[in-house]
Amino acid sequence: MISDRQVRKMIELMQTEPTKAIAAAKAGMSEPTARKWARLGVLPSEAQKPHTWRTRQDPFAGVWDRIRPMFELNPGLEAKTVFQYLQREMPGVFADSQLRTLQRRVKRWRALEGPGQEIFFPQIYRPGELSASDFTHMESLGVTIAGWRFDHLIYHFVLPYSNWEDGTICFSESFESFSEGLQQAFWELGGVTAEHRTDRLSAAVHNLQDLREFTVRYDALLGHYRLVGRKTNAQCPHENGDVEQRHYRFKKAVEQELMLRGSRDFESRLAYTEFLESLLRRLNAGRAGRLAEELAVLRSLPARRLEAMKRVRVRVTVASTIRVNHNTYSVNSRLIGEHVEIHLHSEYLDVHYGGQKVETMPRLRGENGHLIQYRHIIDWLVRKPGAFDNYRYRDALFPTHRFRMAYDQLREQSPTERSATKAYLAILHLAAHTGERVVDRALERLLAHARLLTVEAVSEEIAEEDATGNHVRRDAVIIPVDLSVYDRLLTVPAREEAGIL
Repeated sequence: MISDRQVRKMIELMQTEPTKAIAAAKAGMSEPTARKWARLGVLPSEAQKPHTWRTRQDPFAGVWDRIRPMFELNPGLEAKTVFQYLQREMPGVFADSQLRTLQRRVKRWRALEGPGQEIFFPQIYRPGELSASDFTHMESLGVTIAGWRFDHLIYHFVLPYSNWEDGTICFSESFESFSEGLQQAFWELGGVTAEHRTDRLSAAVHNLQDLREFTVRYDALLGHYRLVGRKTNAQCPHENGDVEQRHYRFKKAVEQELMLRGSRDFESRLAYTEFLESLLRRLNAGRAGRLAEELAVLRSLPARRLEAMKRVRVRVTVASTIRVNHNTYSVNSRLIGEHVEIHLHSEYLDVHYGGQKVETMPRLRGENGHLIQYRHIIDWLVRKPGAFDNYRYRDALFPTHRFRMAYDQLREQSPTERSATKAYLAILHLAAHTGERVVDRALERLLAHARLLTVEAVSEEIAEEDATGNHVRRDAVIIPVDLSVYDRLLTVPAREEAGIL
């Protein structure tokens, strides 16, 4: 087949060569072919007619009128789904190899006759005008802390004009996480943009369970920083596409750094935080030019940060528990019947009574969880051992797996289940007042040597530990001291012998 390049070369050679035959030969074609293309005066690609006819019969011609309404009614319907439907309805008519034929026909129909697609309009950003943020899940990266899986989120803050970004580790899409992350980003940046765009923050609203409460807190946060809030429409995450794209690129950068590091395990959360901060500094280093334009027009920060926590007033139940954000926590039994004020932060909560903080505990994630500390209830549980077996939160009364093993052994060696329960609660009471770690180590030794498990045996094992936690045997034999040797020193010969005189 003659190409456009050959024809162009032939026409060029015809201007310099003495004959058309020589020009044709040098262009790689015969003389009649050269005369033909010289007479036509067009290139081969221009002379080709478009292929408008089918080379084989359309296998879907008979069913197209039947399946076309399916695509018209459901624009997201895939050709493969319809093809499988046809195979079920008409067994033996369509072979698997014909799927691609249907896909091409559907694609052509959508381009020529199908419904119009949504258009995305590129936006112009101006320095210091807009910031955007969203939460992104990091579980897919497989990060571990001291060998334990570290499932977490990143509150991700972005300046669309310069692409400057900041991130804060969090564990839920709560309003507290949003507030702390946003304020951290602004103070790290050193200024405030005119507007801030987010999605609908539906998770934060759900956690608060009161739209009015959310609106008041959200408006207070925006007002403190003199921000104009912008929200995307429901089910339209692309409207916050700048931060969505940064999610992808940020996680890809983290993934690459983890590969380069050679390990996804960190010795502590602090080490992982420093790893992310170092990565963000390197990413932002290449954006210094456009960031400088933004810094020149950013609004000034307020005099102080806004309090990000939520205050909740609850009553302590007769079970010595409180209910906060759909989760149950235990408190000291002295507070039963009293109202306490909870300061709910993104990762922990403080319990205040009478203006004084009396307890700090980690905040539970999700809903309908419980955090029961056996130290709060053990003093009364040993008085009511019968409540142990059917206690709703009994799993919290086994602080380590060795406590559970100890309970199981007590049930085997005790004559009755009640006596086993009393013995276990006595050991748990010892842990509450002596120290969980030392009791755990004592249980480890007793279980390892298959010794009889009693609270007295545990106490003896604890007594045989030195100040550093090492186990020391106290059965050393002490030889009696013969005091008569000191009497001999009182005689003159003995003193001379010892060199005293």
